[in-house]
Amino acid sequence: MSDDTRGDAYTERLRELQGARWKRVLRVQAPYQWNIRRHLAGRRVLDVGCGIGRNLRNLPAGSVGVDHNVASVEFCRSQGMTAYTPEEFHALGDTGFDGMLMAHLLEHLPPGAEGEVLTEYLPCLQPDSVVMIVCPQEVGFASDPTHTSWLDAADLLALCAAAGIERTTSASFPFLRPVGKLFVYNETVVVGRTPAA
Repeated sequence: MSDDTRGDAYTERLRELQGARWKRVLRVQAPYQWNIRRHLAGRRVLDVGCGIGRNLRNLPAGSVGVDHNVASVEFCRSQGMTAYTPEEFHALGDTGFDGMLMAHLLEHLPPGAEGEVLTEYLPCLQPDSVVMIVCPQEVGFASDPTHTSWLDAADLLALCAAAGIERTTSASFPFLRPVGKLFVYNETVVVGRTPAA
């Protein structure tokens, strides 16, 4: 991942962005949380690239976050969430997940590393688990200098196919795809499943 996402300054940036009063008052995350819940409700979810827990805090009980930023992991823990660095997580050997979320993670990776990170965590999933990947569209991608890899729906579907993820669908959320050129929070969402046993 980009070194810019490893330090305390990045964690603080996430806290400032998420903690903006207007965002809390208007509950701007509500539609995005709904979208995640409709795909992952009732599942024990592995949130890879959990950051400061924006999604992790809303996932079902037993869900776990992983992030390479130690300050972000510590912040999640201070808020009562279960989160680990990749090294800590892999040492646990936990393979009891039936859902995985990678929201706003892959665009931070060096170009070409996305498939490696995706497949790194697939062994932690049970057969027929739901995999959900979320990436920003044009304006969202341009809004963060730590974004390094532009990925559209075709790229994400190809990554999933190469990793053996089946029954994939893609959608633009919350608005139609052209809005991604104007609205910073329009996302590309791909959902699929690991092979059944």
